[in-house]
Amino acid sequence: MHTFFTVALALVAAVAFYKLHAHRSALRSLHQAMLRRQPFLREETPGASGELWDQLCVTSNDLITELNQLAQEQSSQLAHLEATLGSLQEAVLIVDSHNHILLANNALQAIFPRATEAVNQRLEVVLHSVAFLNYLEAVRRDDATPQHAIEFVDGGETRWVEVTGTTIPALDGGTGRWALFVLHDITRQKMLEQVRKEFVANVSHELRTPLSVIKGYIETLVDGHEDMNSADRNRFLNTIQRHTERLNSLLEDLLTLSRLESINPGLRRESTDVARLIEGIVEDFQARPYVTRHTLISELDPAIGELLLDPLKLTQVIGNLLDNAVKYTAPGSRIHVRGRRLAEEVVLEVEDTGQGIPAEDLPHIFERFYRVDKGRSREKGGTGLGLSIVKHIIQLHGGRVLVESRAGQGTCFKLHLPVRPAA
Repeated sequence: MHTFFTVALALVAAVAFYKLHAHRSALRSLHQAMLRRQPFLREETPGASGELWDQLCVTSNDLITELNQLAQEQSSQLAHLEATLGSLQEAVLIVDSHNHILLANNALQAIFPRATEAVNQRLEVVLHSVAFLNYLEAVRRDDATPQHAIEFVDGGETRWVEVTGTTIPALDGGTGRWALFVLHDITRQKMLEQVRKEFVANVSHELRTPLSVIKGYIETLVDGHEDMNSADRNRFLNTIQRHTERLNSLLEDLLTLSRLESINPGLRRESTDVARLIEGIVEDFQARPYVTRHTLISELDPAIGELLLDPLKLTQVIGNLLDNAVKYTAPGSRIHVRGRRLAEEVVLEVEDTGQGIPAEDLPHIFERFYRVDKGRSREKGGTGLGLSIVKHIIQLHGGRVLVESRAGQGTCFKLHLPVRPAA
């Protein structure tokens, strides 16, 4: 009898162990299915049975189906959002609560070319800016100012970006909040604003000098003209006249630049014999008294023929270059004016044998009011705008201006004009 009970107990224990092992294996299979988010097949675990087990399988499959639907909806929402934002000109950036980038449209890489494959990277790695990180924290505290301008400096290149940020609910159902940013590149506006400020400062300075001289001399004439001898009075009047002419030249050049930079620069093209036009300009210059101390030589190939251009503006260009060559070369210097025709362009050159331009000044000579020798330029009556006008006129014709010079070895300006101007 004792042996029978022992065998029965062992049999019951074996069945229980088998059932326990089967259910444990079934639970492990169910767990793996839930991790993979794949439907669990009841037939894969024949050892597990019972109504409770069947209910658990059905409930688990329902949860897996719901999770898959939610994941698909989330992916669809992000794809739709990315497709919508991808067509915007403004850069759009979404980061999670741990500063991981979840979405970045194409415009972001246009602003920051080095921000490649930004998604899933940390924000600090993609955008190296302490100011932007501080703005991100202000957005999360609901303490950020709208349209905040931030300067980004990367590899010596500076970009200004206007940023607007806000927080949004996490689309993945998490407890944290995401941050959405819209970035607008305002680098060009900042540069133009800086140019405007420099231009106003330069104009004010250029106008102040002759006006101060005129004012001082007039006050002296008004107070002491009765006791002043004629020689001093004439000297004062000549000085006033000279500075008045300088003021007039400055204003004329400013008006010329303003017209050239306007929407309608007034370019009046007509078929022009370039060689004949420049020969006439050189002859006019040779007749001026202050030019007789120099030697002007023209070497113009008649094969240049006719070009469709504005003859008055080209006259101004050649006149400015010749005027500079005469002013800044010693008496007895030679000034060459050359012209030749290539396949697609005409090249005009004005070369002198003067003092030349230092290498460090060459990149700046076409800037407004830039002078290589400021004191000497003012003595000669220069406004600092002549070469800016030359560059603008040639560019309006679709051409370009090059300069070659070495200190003490003269200067050569080369004007490249297209044979067939662009429409």
